[in-house]
Amino acid sequence: MVAHLARRALLGSLALPALARAQEWPTRPLRIIAPYTPGGGIDTTARLLAQVMGRELGQTVVVENRPGSAGMIGAGEAARGQPDGHTLLVDAIPHVANPQVLTGIPFDYLTAFAPVSLSVIVPHVMVVPLSSPARSVAEFIALAKARPGQLAYGTPGALTASHFASALLANRAGIELVHVPYRGGTAALPDLMSGNIAVMMGTVSSSVPLVTEGRIRCIGVTTKTRLANLPEVPTIAEQGLPGYEMNEWNGLFTVAGTPPAVLARLSAAAQATMRDPAVQARMATLGLIPVGSTAAAFASFIAGQREIVRKLIADNRMTAS
Repeated sequence: MVAHLARRALLGSLALPALARAQEWPTRPLRIIAPYTPGGGIDTTARLLAQVMGRELGQTVVVENRPGSAGMIGAGEAARGQPDGHTLLVDAIPHVANPQVLTGIPFDYLTAFAPVSLSVIVPHVMVVPLSSPARSVAEFIALAKARPGQLAYGTPGALTASHFASALLANRAGIELVHVPYRGGTAALPDLMSGNIAVMMGTVSSSVPLVTEGRIRCIGVTTKTRLANLPEVPTIAEQGLPGYEMNEWNGLFTVAGTPPAVLARLSAAAQATMRDPAVQARMATLGLIPVGSTAAAFASFIAGQREIVRKLIADNRMTAS
């Protein structure tokens, strides 16, 4: 018993320096790298995180935009950071898609980063032109089956969440659609309104105002449950495709090898951000769903997303162009 207590005391004394270092951290300003242009969804999430995490951690948190190459420039910059918790990355679905289709990436997405927290879910809405006879997902599926390979869907680009959500719908419904990629989601909306494309999985922020104005029709949502700001619109899963769910997401990462105690503090601060009433109010105006998960839960989520995306890429022979 004495020897057992002595061992416990020794282990406790060895843990104290690490705990003390974690309590002293952060020792300098933190930076959150947003690998996309200012003003977009990732940038918005990064700036909300920076504001509240800075308060929670008692240190300045700055956002650096490093756009380009489908997020790889910013992710590469983050991967070169020191594993001390001072370098962070906010990323989205390209984090799991890029390494499955692109070659020559100078870092390994799988091993370069440590998941910190799933920040937000970005729902999509299934929208069609007013001229479309489809007023439900089931009616759209019937229309597509009557015209195989003739109906086009627009996306903000290849390998985006909208692309994956549309491909998953087609796979589950057994329909053949034509992919038309655009340079961003808003670029596709004029063609949707005019009927040049038959359907689109658009973000809430870009599509719902047009639905409200009566310029396009919303027939489904991509989330597991109905959206609070669109309670009358059924989920796609409710409309004959049980289990369907495919959304964009934003999550916080740091450099792999960051000490567990520091990672825990980062995750706690990120979770506190998504519980902040002002942040939740801002998210609601943008049609985003705040989450704020533990690091372990986010790691599990990433593993699941990686497998879903892998299967969609393989089944649909998706490429980056």
